[in-house]
Amino acid sequence: MSQLVDLLEVQLSFGATTVYRVSANLGVYTKGNEQRMGKGKGKFDYWTAKVPVSRIVFELKGKLHEKVAREAFRLAGHKLPGLWEFVKKGDPPVVGLTKLGNGVTLESLKRPRRSPALGTDNLDTPLMSNSSSSSASQ
Repeated sequence: MSQLVDLLEVQLSFGATTVYRVSANLGVYTKGNEQRMGKGKGKFDYWTAKVPVSRIVFELKGKLHEKVAREAFRLAGHKLPGLWEFVKKGDPPVVGLTKLGNGVTLESLKRPRRSPALGTDNLDTPLMSNSSSSSASQ
């Protein structure tokens, strides 16, 4: 992470302020291979963070050309695991993995994608099979 911060500071040192919205707060401890059980959880190895989908990780503030910012974050994205996307203020919001806009609304995402199966209109009462009803009458 420190290499990434150094890279961003060098690339964006022309009047821009970088805000980090995610901090590494989980320590990772490792033990050697083929160790017996017990005797602690091992020594500290590195820090990590759990970042959910569609979370903004870095923000830029200041007067900076968009092409310079895109190039800096493209280089930084190669050092981070996962897929990263450059978004700017005014872009349509994201719900899960879907961008709203171009005819996609929050209401259309909440609607079921399929129509209900045939014959499931009145499922308020439990269904009885023919074999159980015939044996009950005998």
